[in-house]
This record gives sequence, structure tokens and C-alpha cells, in this order.
Amino acid sequence: MSGQSSSQSANQAGGQSSIQSSGQSGNQAGGQSSSQSSGQSSGPIGNAAGVPPGGAEVLVEHDTEYTYSTQVAFAQHLAHLTPLSAPGQSVRDFQMQIEPEPTLRHDGKDTFGNARSYFALNVAHEGLRVQTRSRVRLAPRFESMDPRASPPWESVRDSLRYVAGAPYVPATEFVFCSAFVPYDTGLRDYAQASFGARQTVLAGALDLMHRIHADFRYDATSTDVATPVREAFAARAGVCQDFTHVMIGGLRALGLPARYVSGYLFTRPARAVSEPDGEPVLIGADASHAWVSVWCPRHGWVELDPTNDVVPGVRHVRLATGRDYGDVAPLRGVVQGGGEHHLRVAVRLSLAPA
Repeated sequence: MSGQSSSQSANQAGGQSSIQSSGQSGNQAGGQSSSQSSGQSSGPIGNAAGVPPGGAEVLVEHDTEYTYSTQVAFAQHLAHLTPLSAPGQSVRDFQMQIEPEPTLRHDGKDTFGNARSYFALNVAHEGLRVQTRSRVRLAPRFESMDPRASPPWESVRDSLRYVAGAPYVPATEFVFCSAFVPYDTGLRDYAQASFGARQTVLAGALDLMHRIHADFRYDATSTDVATPVREAFAARAGVCQDFTHVMIGGLRALGLPARYVSGYLFTRPARAVSEPDGEPVLIGADASHAWVSVWCPRHGWVELDPTNDVVPGVRHVRLATGRDYGDVAPLRGVVQGGGEHHLRVAVRLSLAPA
């Protein structure tokens, strides 16, 4: 997610280790570094300059490469690298190339409806490279949203409480704590300040987004992919993954459904990389990013980006949604052998030619 590249390894019995790529870019152990843009968005909708009002098609190139100090005997990997086809976003083309060629590959859907790819490498190898190329059509989604027209947050909370014999509401699944977002009274108390009596759910969520953006410091060196949300909250610092987990934790602690959204972000206006022409530069990298989706019965799932204090528009490309980062990591795996590993991630976004 925006701001840092990260890998996670844990030695296991028999020489196995688990590896996880966050897709983030930034300074990191292992010698990788990349530049980081900083700034804020002053507008409520995160749209890209130069993009027609109806949206645009974008190209996303995402390369992930692992190199190992010793041979890996075999490996199994799970990837969430295929963009979502959902309202406001359609995938026109997607290609994934894996080197070495997998012994087995299966493409399917996970329990949340995300596209995922499982592949196994049953041959010895000293490196892994996964390259994806996507062409995605984006269209505005939230321009006409009126937060005042959403229901009071208490009614949303109460409607999702368990009642014997009542119909199941799928959003209920995202009220409960998860591995990366445990229940925390500190997060609850922090979020409560945005949700006074009879405050509408979207107005409260927008206020919480504004407060997180104002109160927290974006610092790619302060956390990594495994940092607990409580630590990021206490430090009031982190990257987009941390901002997102903090907001999700606060919403859920109040009984409101909230999802984690992974994807990509144009940090600069799409028409100019070096000359933003007065348009806001968003925090992150042209790399993996994360933001929040909150449930509102009248509007459905509404997305909010606390890292940049914007409602996502046509600068946000969605990859997957889940309970937290653990559900939607771009690439994770378990390998036998390999010793130390080095991760390189490169992502490029551009407007597709007409």
C-alpha cells in the first residue's frame, strides 16, 4: 500500500517460510528504495485532471520479483492482482505472466467475490517474477452522494444486530473484528466523537475520515505490513494500510460495517507527472494503495480514503475487498528453502490510448 514495499518472512519447521508482498513502494530493508510524493487533496472527490467527466480507461503494470539466496525446492502462492469488475469499474483486459512457469495454476473467486489466482511451483528455483497488465475502465460513482440523506448511524447499527428469524444481511460480516483489526476501546472512543446522537452514518464517516487525515502523520518508516493497528493508532503515524485499519476499527467498534479496499492510486493528475497544473498530489505512490468502504443501506458500500481525505473517484483503481489487509494481500506464499529473500515491486499507471 502506498508508501512502502514490504515482505514478511517467518521461519517454520522443515525450512519453510511464509512470504507476503504488500506491493508498497518506499525505503525498506533489503536495499530497495523509491521516491515518495507528498501532499494533500483539497477536493472531496479524488478525480484525475484531464479525465473526461464520464471517466477514462487506464493501464496498470504491476511487477513483483523475489530473489532468493538459496534455491527454493517448491512453493505455493496466492495472488489478488486482478482488478475488480464492479459498479464504476470494468476490466477490459487482464494478463498475468509468472516465471518460472507454474506447475499448477487455478484462477477463481474468493469468499468475498474477488478474483484470485493460486499457483504452485514444484521445481527448484532461485527467483519468482509475477507481471500483470490490466486495462480498466473507470467512471465516477459518488458525485451525487448526499451524506445528509443517509440514515442515522444508530439505526444502521441496530438493524444489523442479531434477531432470531430475521433475514441475513451480508454487510453484517464486516461488523466483527478480524485478524488485523481487533476490537479496541481506544478506537471506539476515538470514532465516537464523529458520531453524535442522530448523526447520519455517512456524515459521521466523512467526519471520521477528516479527523484521521488531520490527526495522523503519513510516515513510511514508522510501520511495516505486520504492525498492529493499536501501535499505529498510539503513534498517530503510518501508511495507508494503517490509516485504513484505524478507520475500520473505529467504525466496527461502533457496530458499523466497514471493509478494506486494496487497489491502485494515481498520486499525480493523470495528464501530467512532473507538472500537476495546480491539481492536488495525493499521498502514496503510483502503486498499491488502501482505503475504506462503509455500509449505508440507502447508498450501498461507500468508499472513503482517509490517507488523502477524499472520496475515491477516477484516480482509484480497485483490486479487492475484504475484512482487512490479510484477506487481500497482492501476493503471498509459502516456500520450502530459499534462505534470505529480496523483494522488488514496480507499479506504473497511465491513461490508455484512445
